[in-house]
Amino acid sequence: MPIPKINNKAPIFKGECTGDKTISLSDLKGKNVVLYFYPKDSTPGCTTEGQDFRDLKAQFTKSNTIIFGLSRESIKSHENFKKKEKFNFDLISDPDEKICKQYDVIKEKSMYGKKYMGIERSTFLIDSSGKLVQEWRKVKVTGHAKEVLEAAKKLNS
Repeated sequence: MPIPKINNKAPIFKGECTGDKTISLSDLKGKNVVLYFYPKDSTPGCTTEGQDFRDLKAQFTKSNTIIFGLSRESIKSHENFKKKEKFNFDLISDPDEKICKQYDVIKEKSMYGKKYMGIERSTFLIDSSGKLVQEWRKVKVTGHAKEVLEAAKKLNS
């Protein structure tokens, strides 16, 4: 699968998400989209990242930008995570890694000396025409949501 490239059309995705919805990039034309990939629901880094996006959502909305978090967890896990953290945006479930592979975020990782394949924390900013305008890979959570917001604001100026 080709790796997504900046200034090209973003890979079209369709996935089941919280709120009993199915979301497709093609349904979001006219809006900027933040698609952030995270490893696992209810883990410290993923919780902090989601809270940061939650707390900045009103500013993203002013910038005509919708936020989606995505991981491999089930809808049930996502619904629990969203409710517990009061997330004001939807989480997409990708158990078969189809969207993860489209965006090339499945990478070899290592924990306690064990190697495994998992999601590399990554964020993609897609403009209102469906073009990939910025990507962040190997994301460090601290300050990340603010950095993405600043990039989103520039799309409307």
